[in-house]
Amino acid sequence: MKKTFLLFIMLFAFYSVKAQNENGTDANSYQKKNEIRLNLIAPLTGAVEVNFERHLNKNSSLGISAFFVYDNTENEDMNYFISPYYRYYFGKKYASGFFVEGFGAFTSIDGKKIYSADHLTFTENKDVYDVALGAGLGYKLVTKKGLVFEANAGYGKLLFNADKTDHGVVAKYGLSIGYRF
Repeated sequence: MKKTFLLFIMLFAFYSVKAQNENGTDANSYQKKNEIRLNLIAPLTGAVEVNFERHLNKNSSLGISAFFVYDNTENEDMNYFISPYYRYYFGKKYASGFFVEGFGAFTSIDGKKIYSADHLTFTENKDVYDVALGAGLGYKLVTKKGLVFEANAGYGKLLFNADKTDHGVVAKYGLSIGYRF
């Protein structure tokens, strides 16, 4: 009798733990911690941008964005940037809805162009490496299957070598699609 009772208790405990896991997973499938996204606008400017984001809790996350130019005829100044960021979400669902972000960026930008007296030819200085700080905002929509759609825009200011380039800002913008896992 004791063995049967013990077996019954073990089966009941196993079944209840399994049921809790299944209910929690189904009800909170959008609460996965990692996300990867691809910016769909970047190829229009001759670049590719990939984002990885790790959700800390319902309202905040940390991430990193990598932007690389492959066609300098479309994107004349920027070569690449690597940008870590922090986001705070205001949506009701887990890490979704309207958000604000603060970001830093390590950038490589073409140096100033020095034009000749007739303005027909120019000499380009070496690439300039700099750090930028900025802020942005956006909106994220997450489906129950884990698909992610995002629109965002951000603006940052170069801190050290802005005088060696033709501009002193870093603009981040995108319409992205991704997957939460």
